[in-house]
Amino acid sequence: MANFQTHITASTLLGVGYGAVAHFYFDVSLGHSLVAAALCSIAGMLPDLDHKLGIPLRETLNFVAVLVPMLMMPRFTELGLTPEQLVFVAVVSYVLIRFVGGALFRKFTKHRGMWHSIPAAAAAGMVTYVVCLSPEQEVRMMKAWAVVLGFLLHLLLDEIYSVDLIGRRIKKSSGTALKFFGNNSGANLFAYANLVVLAVFIASDNVVMDCCRQVKAEGVAHAYGHDHGVPFRLGDVIDKLGERTQSWVSQAFEPPSQLQQSQQPFMR
Repeated sequence: MANFQTHITASTLLGVGYGAVAHFYFDVSLGHSLVAAALCSIAGMLPDLDHKLGIPLRETLNFVAVLVPMLMMPRFTELGLTPEQLVFVAVVSYVLIRFVGGALFRKFTKHRGMWHSIPAAAAAGMVTYVVCLSPEQEVRMMKAWAVVLGFLLHLLLDEIYSVDLIGRRIKKSSGTALKFFGNNSGANLFAYANLVVLAVFIASDNVVMDCCRQVKAEGVAHAYGHDHGVPFRLGDVIDKLGERTQSWVSQAFEPPSQLQQSQQPFMR
């Protein structure tokens, strides 16, 4: 398999090329292009999170623990967090990712398991799409694909290095990186269940954020003219989601006759 230096060098070069094409040929802003290049570079190390010890796990966790809170800042701002709260959330996120996340990876993954797979690359891209909140869907997709490409490059390099051209033999590690299924059925089920959960989260993300914005706007309107604003409350967001869900359910189960009457103009 390729070593850590090979992976980070290759993914960095791919990221630079990806960001340059996005900026010069697709008119993506320089800031977004640079972020996409950095994401692709770091994604080239992500599959090595299943290493139990050594440089790959430590360095990758450090990069991810710092980068994710920074990318989440637009979402936290949408939620109405104050600068002090942003700092607190960023610190908590770093600790959770760096230590709790690292411990979970060491305990529940094995090297060249399902984290070294194509579904894992898709999951990494979907998480990136969620983290990189932006009103421009094309920008979110560009950054998500940057992570997927960096992740897949790592898997491809592992497969290439599993072939010994000099000795004219194929190593035992061949076929353990670019795969859709592993040998453990439980790990396979968990990997694809993650994709389903992420897909549901992505589908509902806009609705949840709209409810958050509405609660924030109502709080600002209510606090207008007062000395202290109304704090953002999660319960209010849940209430808004409940109201929307109830409205959707009532519309879905409304009898056809009543639905047609409600759509006809009122006539006397």
